[in-house]
Amino acid sequence: MKTDKMLIAGVLAFALSAGLAQAKIPVPPMDDAAKAKAEETKAKAADAAKKNAELLAKFQDRVAERYKKGQAMGGTPAADAKGAKPAAKK
Repeated sequence: MKTDKMLIAGVLAFALSAGLAQAKIPVPPMDDAAKAKAEETKAKAADAAKKNAELLAKFQDRVAERYKKGQAMGGTPAADAKGAKPAAKK
């Protein structure tokens, strides 16, 4: 009986301490230099995402052209997609 109470007390203490150990530490406020660096990083990431999207569109157009040429050689040309918009070309 005494060991059961000790075991229950130990498990309870462990459960409570585990919750405290996983508590979040508040984020310190950012100074102006850190804010500027974060904005610069965000801008670089947005620029990289834009370039990747442009490259993806370019390669998708190339694949579509190859597919159409292959279909034309086979005798049955591929029809254009009804809702497809061509990629913006610069």
